[in-house]
Amino acid sequence: MRILIAGAGQVGAEIAAELDTAHDIVVIDVDTDRIDRLGYDLDVLAISGDSTTIETLREAGIEDADILIACTDNDEINIITCATANSLTDVTTVARVKEINYIDTWDQAENVFGVDFMVGTNLLTVAAATGGTGLSAARNFDVFAGGRVQMAEFDIGADNSLAGQTVNEADRFDSLTFVAILRDGMTIIPTGKTRIQSGDGVVVVGTPESVHAVGTELDSRQTDSRNVLIIGGSDIGYQTARLLEERGLRPHLIEADADRAKELSERLSATTVRTKDPTDRDFLENERMADVDAVVAALEHDSEENLLAALRAKREGADRSVAVVDNGEYVELFEEAGVDVAVNPRRATAAEIINFARDQDTQNVALLEDNQAEVIEIQIDSDSIIAGQPIREAIHQLPEGVVIGAVTRNGSNLAPRGDTVIEPGDHTVILVDSEFVEETIARL
Repeated sequence: MRILIAGAGQVGAEIAAELDTAHDIVVIDVDTDRIDRLGYDLDVLAISGDSTTIETLREAGIEDADILIACTDNDEINIITCATANSLTDVTTVARVKEINYIDTWDQAENVFGVDFMVGTNLLTVAAATGGTGLSAARNFDVFAGGRVQMAEFDIGADNSLAGQTVNEADRFDSLTFVAILRDGMTIIPTGKTRIQSGDGVVVVGTPESVHAVGTELDSRQTDSRNVLIIGGSDIGYQTARLLEERGLRPHLIEADADRAKELSERLSATTVRTKDPTDRDFLENERMADVDAVVAALEHDSEENLLAALRAKREGADRSVAVVDNGEYVELFEEAGVDVAVNPRRATAAEIINFARDQDTQNVALLEDNQAEVIEIQIDSDSIIAGQPIREAIHQLPEGVVIGAVTRNGSNLAPRGDTVIEPGDHTVILVDSEFVEETIARL
């Protein structure tokens, strides 16, 4: 497969390094030093030029390309590059963007921008940074559909509200599906009559609100572990607060700039925004960190201050610390220093794009219980055998035991019930026995 990569920065270089052994890679960048270095380090064709121009794309062989990945640091250049390529040939286009407005527009309008797959750097970072925040009962956790769908695994104790109930009785949460029960080393695909037992692991898939509603009901500690402090009002800080609000949390956010703090307070309905300098060494000592469940350090373009803030928060008593790391080389260093989770936006973006390039249909995978089953995200196209059918009919055309746990359409979540009709373009999150993954993907 021939893959063109526009952008030879950290994201583009990482993608090229991961894919060059199995594919024909061409990298484009205006920076001749980057191009020379990449051409020397990897077995790729490196071209110096502007990827938004027809001349450069033709020089790179756009007519013969299977995928174009636009991953410069500039959203507009990436979108224009995809649109230009799309006007020249029928190539699959991938655009990396930071601005959430572009993602919202792309989600809601088919074929907009000429982009087939849009990767939101900041949304990926927020999803990785927040993880299971506010979900202390979850033993396994993953996100799909850009964070709009979550999967969580909960242990069921004798005193849990779900113990002894059938799945039908437990199915009282909006937009939630019980996709599997883990019992005695076995993965059980439940029916409505399956009874949940003490000692089971229950795997659910649904909206963030519904998954967190389950977690709240199953863990009495939730009422005492909902205090989240966000340090920095960057876009990542803002999106983190917004996501936590959707989960029913009421985070606190600290921002040094008074104008930015005022703007955020107007945009966030359930977040307490305060104007303070988070880099002040005495700041955290007055924040009662022993009562804080999690701290997310999201100062913009300041890895060192994020590291210091996260470490100081842990020292002052915070249960969990997360730091956004602008330099990917610092991730392991931060975690070795004591930060619980270090997230690099560029690494997260590169990983998402690499997964897409390796399998354009399967966009995310989570493994369950000794790899017996997988939860995978698949975009349905018009050739899929289940397109245009209600789930109760479509499920019979897939291997036994497949469960459709969530459906997203144009950026909105649909509760997957028997009469839900799957349409081309829908993103589905399904659970499937590991033995039948390839067969299932082939049919979808």
